[in-house]
Amino acid sequence: MLERIHLSVIQAVDQQGSLTAAAKQLHLTQSALSHSIRKLEQNLGIAIWLREGRRLRLTQAGEHLLNLANRVLPQLADAESKLQQMAQGERGTLRVGMECHPCYQWLLKIVAPFLAQWPDVDVDVKQKFQFGGVGALLDYEIDLLVTPDPFHSEGLHFVPVFDYEQVLVVPHQHALAQRKYLQADDLADQTLLTYPVSKDRLDIYTQFLNPAGVTPKRHKTSETTDIMLQMVASGRGVAALPRWLAEEYSARLPLTVLRLGRNGIAKQIYLGTRESDKDIEYLAAFIDLANAYEQASIDEQA
Repeated sequence: MLERIHLSVIQAVDQQGSLTAAAKQLHLTQSALSHSIRKLEQNLGIAIWLREGRRLRLTQAGEHLLNLANRVLPQLADAESKLQQMAQGERGTLRVGMECHPCYQWLLKIVAPFLAQWPDVDVDVKQKFQFGGVGALLDYEIDLLVTPDPFHSEGLHFVPVFDYEQVLVVPHQHALAQRKYLQADDLADQTLLTYPVSKDRLDIYTQFLNPAGVTPKRHKTSETTDIMLQMVASGRGVAALPRWLAEEYSARLPLTVLRLGRNGIAKQIYLGTRESDKDIEYLAAFIDLANAYEQASIDEQA
């Protein structure tokens, strides 16, 4: 019979690279680990590993079990964590994955009222996902994905919660600062500052420069918005950002916000969840707060 320990062993060996290291991770003796898999192979009538010298290579059956382990074990761990929290009288922890750098500032505006409304729910924000958030959501590493680029997949649900415009930020004294809007050719002799994201996921390239066949003179990256815009203010380049974020910084730095193209570049922030989590109250409440924040922003501008 296939048991959880079998999946844990297969996953641990794959992660650690050897039976010895896997046994240490699982707090088992190597002989106990080997006996467990050998018994499974006997019961199933098929080999899980093939030994090649000192190395173990998964068979086709082993690869199938590894894929199963990578899907099932995170789900079991997530279920156990939630049940333990319930047993202790807690609601749980909302694990949020971030797929875009500027979304973090937006998220902070939602987290504060959420924590006030749900004192028995913690929030854990994970910013390590560079456009790998869908996999993290499917693998139960996170409960909520914040992204401007939803990737629709079976079992997932994405809700648009905030509309924004992608704009260009230049210093006040810049030659382009007096323009009503920009054309792609205007950036051909500019140094473009962006977050460290591949160009095929940057809107300034995919929706503005690439269609016109334009490449900026230089392209530099910065991890932080503060440093990026300090560089822009000092005349070291121009940067593309969401309008709401650009206007926040232009209120305290000598920056001018310009539209990209006559009609601008319209974008949205989406919140992605698993469909199986639709009945979790605090998750639904977070999405409601995000929608309410956008409505409040619209009312302020009206």
